[in-house]
Amino acid sequence: MVLLTQELIRFNTVNPPGNEADAARYIGNLLSAHGFQVEYPVFSDNRLHVVAEKGLSAGYAPIVLSGHLDVVPVGKESWKYDPFLGVIEGDKIYGRGASDMKGGVAAMICAAINSFRETKPLGGVRLLFTAGEELGCQGAVQLAKTITSPGKASAIIVGEPTANFPAVGHKGGLYLNASAQGKTAHSSMPELGDNAIYKVARAIQKIEKMTFDVEPDPLLGLPTVNVGRMSGGMNINSVPDYAEFSIDIRSTGKIGHSEILDRLQQELGSAIKLDVLVDLPAVRTNEQDPFAKLANAVCRSKVKGISGVKALPYLTDGSVLQQLYGGAPTIILGPGDPKQAHQTNEYCPIDKLIQAVAIYQEIIIRNGELNQ
Repeated sequence: MVLLTQELIRFNTVNPPGNEADAARYIGNLLSAHGFQVEYPVFSDNRLHVVAEKGLSAGYAPIVLSGHLDVVPVGKESWKYDPFLGVIEGDKIYGRGASDMKGGVAAMICAAINSFRETKPLGGVRLLFTAGEELGCQGAVQLAKTITSPGKASAIIVGEPTANFPAVGHKGGLYLNASAQGKTAHSSMPELGDNAIYKVARAIQKIEKMTFDVEPDPLLGLPTVNVGRMSGGMNINSVPDYAEFSIDIRSTGKIGHSEILDRLQQELGSAIKLDVLVDLPAVRTNEQDPFAKLANAVCRSKVKGISGVKALPYLTDGSVLQQLYGGAPTIILGPGDPKQAHQTNEYCPIDKLIQAVAIYQEIIIRNGELNQ
């Protein structure tokens, strides 16, 4: 478990550019050696997904375990250790992706292999490890559109960092690029131009005050909106003829994305052009679903302090996979510390990794019993 986590950290899969192919082949070779049927769907140049299956049968749908292979950049701050070595200090493994989410991928691999040692889980196991998740789940979206035979799923586990606390849902994501056109002129004669930055500035002020006028979702709360980036202009002494900014909306399902878009366009006016970058729905599973209850019970038996199922604010490949598999019950559950995701000196506690293997393995085996 520990060695595998270290090996995965040592593959530099920072996105962009990703370069997940070597990590994908390493994982595929390991799984092939343990009897899994492995395919490598292509995402783009030097970027591969991994689809691995074992024990599938015609009469029962498998459990799907999913994670992503790419990681975010290391940032400008100095690291205590090389972020691509997987250094162990005390009870922690350090490195980019240790928590988000190469530790989770390693735990899923070990659990999937172990689950076949003494028995054959009814329905079998399908592992989906994607390239290109960090910038908006583009890899999973592409895989869902191009995979020739996705099959069915009895349930889905997404191994994003939750410190081994099970979550039954998360908000959806609507990412937009907003832009405005203007007319350039010399800055000493601004009346001859049309300042695009002023247009986006007025739009951003409107977004800052925007509310969605929806009731709180019992699971996911209220939707949120954030402007995370803006740019425009060529130089200080020209009137800018183009400017743009990004909008990140996290949705709850109480209002549809098309309605959000319509409201935004009406509020911002025709001077602002909106282009959709990411459009993924919220994930939710009924807390009384047998699989949700199973996952919660297994985690309660192994993790201290679990008070009940919960939801998450961030986006995962679960948005794509739950749609791909017809609304199958979906749990977000992984060993990583969610507070460590994207941090300098990112680490994952070793005991959480070992704990996750036991949790995943028991869920895989007992989910087979639910299939009966």
